[in-house]
Amino acid sequence: MAYDSGTGWQYEVPTSGSKRLPPAARYMESLTHQGYGFEAAIADLVDNAIDAGARNVVVSFLRDDDRLVSLLVIDDGHGMDDETLDVAMTVGGRQEYSTTALGHFGAGLKAASLSHADALTVISRTKRSPSTGRRWVTAQAQSDFTCDIVDARYCQDLIDRYDGVIGWHGTIVRWDGVRSFSTVTTGQTDRYLNETIERLETHLGLYLHRFLSRPDFHIDIVVEDVRTRAELDHRGIEAIDPFGYRVPGRAGFPRVYAAPIEGVGKVPMTAHIWPPKSPLVAFRGIGPLAERQGFYIYRHDRLVQAGGWNGTRTGETHHNLARIAIDLPSQPNDVFSLTVKKDGVNVTPAFARGLEQAVDDAGNTFPAYLAAAETTYRDAARRSTEIQRKDVVPPGKGLPPKLKRTLRDELPQLEGEDPVIFRWESLPSEVVFDIDRDEHVVRLNKEYRQAFNGDRRAGSNDAPVLKGMLYLLLEKNFRLGRSSAQRDDEMALWNSVLVTAVRCELER
Repeated sequence: MAYDSGTGWQYEVPTSGSKRLPPAARYMESLTHQGYGFEAAIADLVDNAIDAGARNVVVSFLRDDDRLVSLLVIDDGHGMDDETLDVAMTVGGRQEYSTTALGHFGAGLKAASLSHADALTVISRTKRSPSTGRRWVTAQAQSDFTCDIVDARYCQDLIDRYDGVIGWHGTIVRWDGVRSFSTVTTGQTDRYLNETIERLETHLGLYLHRFLSRPDFHIDIVVEDVRTRAELDHRGIEAIDPFGYRVPGRAGFPRVYAAPIEGVGKVPMTAHIWPPKSPLVAFRGIGPLAERQGFYIYRHDRLVQAGGWNGTRTGETHHNLARIAIDLPSQPNDVFSLTVKKDGVNVTPAFARGLEQAVDDAGNTFPAYLAAAETTYRDAARRSTEIQRKDVVPPGKGLPPKLKRTLRDELPQLEGEDPVIFRWESLPSEVVFDIDRDEHVVRLNKEYRQAFNGDRRAGSNDAPVLKGMLYLLLEKNFRLGRSSAQRDDEMALWNSVLVTAVRCELER
C-alpha cells in the first residue's frame, strides 16, 4: 500500500516490497540451548513414536565396558520414507499433525536431541520403502546447514540389528556425543546409569501414564553391551498415575467441576483429594509435594503439566492433597497455550475467572473443594503419628519393575545409597545365595535357577518371588553394614532350608 505521510496514525504498516531472508546456519546452535531436561527430551522422542502408531518403544543405552557410547530410541511405528524423513529433519520443516497428535510445534526431534547430543541420526523404514537415514552433526550444521545422508547399507544393518522391535517398519533415533555421558568418571558408570534410568522411569511413567495403562503399548529401557549385544539391564516402564490412590482421602471425591471459561466454554475439572500421609510413589515419589499439588493438565491423553496453580493461587502446604485433572479442549483457543517443551501450560486471566464460577452437579463450588482438601490435611496432621517403617536400602537391578515399585511404595528409601542388586553366579551347592555387603549384591546360585523358573525363559528380572523374599530378609545386612554372629547365623539357617526346598522341587 502507498504511504501518505500527511495522514495521522497508521493502523496498517505500509510496505514497499519483500525479500527472502533464510535463517543463518548459526540458528542450529540455538537448538542446543533450548533448556530440555534429559527426561523431557526422551519423552519428546517417545511422543513421536506414539504419533507414528508405535506399540513398542525401547530406549537403549549402549555401553562399551565402562564407557557409554550412544543412546538409541527404537520404535515399531509406521516409519518414514525419504521425503517424510527430509521434512522431519528440516529445521522449521512443515508437518501436518492429526487432531490427536502429541506433536505440536515440529521442533521436538531436533531441539530435544541436539540439546543433549553432538550428532543426531534418524534411520527409518516403512512397509513400502527401504531403510533410509539422515544425520545432523551440530558442528557441521552450524556452518552451512548440511544434513548427511546415511549409507543405505548401514541403515539396513541397524534396522536388522533391532528386528525384534522394528519388524517390517519402524524408526531408530541415535544420539552420539551425548554430553552427559562424557561427565561419567571411571568406575561410576553403574551408578550413573541406575540414577539416570530411575529418573527416566519416573518421568515417562508419569507423563505417559495413560498410554502405559493400555495393554497394547510398552516402553522398555535397556543397557546393551555394544560389542556382545548382551542386555546388561532391562526394565519395563510402569504407569505412575498421579490419581492412583486406592481409597480417596475424603468421602464424596473425586468430583467433576465445570468451569465456564470465556472463549472456550465449560471445561470439566476432576478434583481429587489424596489420602493423607500416603506412602505411594504416585504421591511422594514424583517430586516435592508442594510442587505436585494443583492442576494436572492433559493434551490428547499426554500429561503436559504435573502440578502447579498457573498463577491462580500460591502453593500452600495444607493443599498438598489437592490434585485436579484437566483435559485441554481439542479446539484451538486463546486461553490455553502449551510450552514448546510440553512441560507446562500458560493460561490467560479468563482461566482464573472461570475457576471462581466453577461448580459441580450439586452446586458445590471450587473454593469449597479447596477448603475440603485443606481440612482433610489439617485433621490428619492433628492425629497421633502412625507407625513408621524404617528407611531401607533401595531395590535395584534384577527385580521386575512392578516389584520394585511396590517395595518403594511400601518402604521409605534411604537417600544416596547404592541399590541392592541380584545376580545369578556359580556358587557352592550347599547355598542358594550369598551377599557382598560392600557392593550391595545378592548372588544367587545359578545351579538352582531352573527350580524357580521352570519352563519359563530365564532373564535378568526372573524369579521375582525368591528375589522379593530375599530382599525383605537380607536388606538389613546392607543397611547395618558390618556382619554380626546373629545375622550370619540367620543366613546360614535360610540357606540350609532353601537348599533342601530347592532339591525337593527339582526331584518332583
